[in-house]
Amino acid sequence: MPSDTDAPDGILLVDKPQGITSHTAVSRARRALGTRKVGHAGTLDPMATGLLILGVGPSTRLLTHIVGLDKTYTATIALGATTTTDDAEGDETTTADASHLTRDDLTAPMAALTGEIEQVPSSVSAIKVDGERAYARVRAGEEVELAARPVTVSRFEVLGFRPGVRAEVDVVVDCSSGTYIRALARDLGAALGVGGHLTALRRSRIGPFDVEGAPLADALPDGARALLEPPARAASRILPVALLDDERAANLAHGRRTIALEGERGLVAAVHGDRLVGIARAEGRRLLPVTNFPTGGAS
Repeated sequence: MPSDTDAPDGILLVDKPQGITSHTAVSRARRALGTRKVGHAGTLDPMATGLLILGVGPSTRLLTHIVGLDKTYTATIALGATTTTDDAEGDETTTADASHLTRDDLTAPMAALTGEIEQVPSSVSAIKVDGERAYARVRAGEEVELAARPVTVSRFEVLGFRPGVRAEVDVVVDCSSGTYIRALARDLGAALGVGGHLTALRRSRIGPFDVEGAPLADALPDGARALLEPPARAASRILPVALLDDERAANLAHGRRTIALEGERGLVAAVHGDRLVGIARAEGRRLLPVTNFPTGGAS
């Protein structure tokens, strides 16, 4: 393992293949980068593929500001059956003939699932119920009913439709953090009266970060450090930038408030030269430290 002075620091985008867990992807990144300090900004189920954002070294502190960003998914929904998990990994619970459905039949129910909606998460989600994950309770044989929660689906559109007794719909979804695509599949099937479940899912975007060009999580090269996006650059993609002089940078680096300049409002990435000093909050004429990055990083 490297010493603290040469430990890797930054944001790493990887493309998770199907069949491995997000934890496995993190473990492989740790080996490729030579550090234990790797975290993620939201997992993907083993069935799903696509973008995982990993924080490495001090940049794990950026993940809390990334995890809540909006996301884009492409997915395939099978109409004509429900499952215990609302996806293809569960056992079928009901079946119906969906051969009468046309692409036009999807328009109204998909529109009803677009916008600010109340969504009931899948019972096998990672939401905690009395301190235990919902999926663990389901696996133990319990019936779990989760409360609806507000989410925003800004786009839910058909990319392709294949009719049949078990019709298939390819869709694209732009949504807020916390939206369950398998729940959209379930609710679309319910609205159409035939049941539905998810058969494929790929996350292509989280906020400004895109999966295009990201290396596969199970094939990270030995030179994976060169793929790290420095913290100052990554932070400037998700927050407004406050450019600090020496005095303001020293104050924030030591956990002290400093002067907020005109135009600095809300959360900002506090940058000094090419180094991320931290995340700060501008309130009136004060710039208050929220998250410090004592080692910083080049842009």
